[in-house]
Amino acid sequence: MSELEVLETGPLSLIQDLGRPGYLSSGVGVSGAADRGSARLANRLVGNDENGACIEVLMGGLALRARAVTTVAVTGAPAAALLDGIPMGHASVIVMEPGQTLRLQYAHVGLRSYVGVRGGLAVPDVLGSRSTDTLSGIGPEALKPNDILPVGTWTRNFPNVDVAPLPAMDPGPLSVRVIGGPRDDWFTNPDALTTGAWAVSPDTDRIGARLNRHAGAPALQRTSEAELPTEGVALGSIQVPPSGQPVVFLADHPISGGYPVIGVVADEDIDRIAQARPGQLIRFTTA
Repeated sequence: MSELEVLETGPLSLIQDLGRPGYLSSGVGVSGAADRGSARLANRLVGNDENGACIEVLMGGLALRARAVTTVAVTGAPAAALLDGIPMGHASVIVMEPGQTLRLQYAHVGLRSYVGVRGGLAVPDVLGSRSTDTLSGIGPEALKPNDILPVGTWTRNFPNVDVAPLPAMDPGPLSVRVIGGPRDDWFTNPDALTTGAWAVSPDTDRIGARLNRHAGAPALQRTSEAELPTEGVALGSIQVPPSGQPVVFLADHPISGGYPVIGVVADEDIDRIAQARPGQLIRFTTA
């Protein structure tokens, strides 16, 4: 079994796969990669099953040293990848020789990069997943310098592509589809959600993307200050606390909540929300 040595982690680097579905009735959320499409692509490029454990890197700054020949790929936010100082292509297959170091610089667009490793990261699983849930604390701890990451054995043929052509990430306003309800009747002006733009708050994290009103657009007004009985909330739910500033729930969201959910982001657009940087604008449209 080969290994990778962690030299630097950047702001936050976590081990993630596609999560642990099936335990909601026990109070355990799914968690998993915030940008599921990018995690799947990283695994496909190195010949893994799409659910292989990879590294989710916030902004960039990760550095890894190979202890054996190791094949990796970097997807998601386009943090420049340098192999012993030599630039490597984004979303491309990278072969690390023993002793070589891969460094991710800081991405200028997007929020989360994914490092797939051929064979997957063979850390112990919890309830069938190697994902780190930052809300509950379930799963591996955040990576830190000097960690040694075991790499699993290869189980599939190598893919027939060296690079995946991807459209460039757009730092401009995002158009995000939303399905109204189930509690849009708790607002006097539910159409305000799709009026004007919202700005991603600096407080955004894996639990949720917090949004601030932008350029004087109308605030959301509740019909009542009464408490809503606690009910289940799904990935992509847009929950509105008394402040009127919505939170779009992401991978590590709570499985229940007591604030009204005015709408739910279409599943196809959740990954884009997970890559939205603080200050980036979001415009909601009716799905």
